[in-house]
Amino acid sequence: MILSDPEWQAVLLSLKVSGIAVLGSLPFGILMAWILVRCRFPGKALLDSLIHLPLVLPPVVVGYLLLVSLGRRGIIGAKLFDWFGFSFAFSWRGAALASAVIAFPLMVRAIRLALEAVDSRLEQAARTLGAGRWRVFFTITLPLTLPGVIAGTVLAFARSLGEFGATITFVSNIPGETRTLPLAMFTLIETPGAEGAAARLCVIAIVLALGSLLASEWLARASRKRMGS
Repeated sequence: MILSDPEWQAVLLSLKVSGIAVLGSLPFGILMAWILVRCRFPGKALLDSLIHLPLVLPPVVVGYLLLVSLGRRGIIGAKLFDWFGFSFAFSWRGAALASAVIAFPLMVRAIRLALEAVDSRLEQAARTLGAGRWRVFFTITLPLTLPGVIAGTVLAFARSLGEFGATITFVSNIPGETRTLPLAMFTLIETPGAEGAAARLCVIAIVLALGSLLASEWLARASRKRMGS
């Protein structure tokens, strides 16, 4: 399959945006999952709902909220630009942020389900033997949760690859800067005579998504096998 330079550009940009989105949100995903499973506090149900809100909101709404808050003239974005000269709007960084927000609930949910399956008595036993909270987390909790972390990471990556609505609303459709794979397909579909190029990108999108899901399953099985389960 031969791709043109703009098509390769869209594919590589999608991989870059999705990778950064997942790596940047992974620590927060683990933290939020741990808080939801291990902590009790007023407003926990509200926090859970807010984390999962992007799953049920139209992506365009998420993109609009990002625009009015982190855009060049947004509530937070204006200060970021005035103080640091930094802006998410109309850049690949904004595309990564939009993808991270949309995919975050999937990541948290997968990690949370794995964390709920960890017997808390193992953690308590380690604490009674003198292990600190951080040591218990990194030597017991995190290794036992690893299959869920892997599954959540890969699912979030696959979801980021397919993100469209929030991205085009927040950072527009700029060739070489924010035109990811879904946006490139949208552009080609709207272009007369470009059906063949759109079909090629469709095949690549399917292959990448399927590969991500297969990799997630393989890594999760390998992790469980290593831990002897």
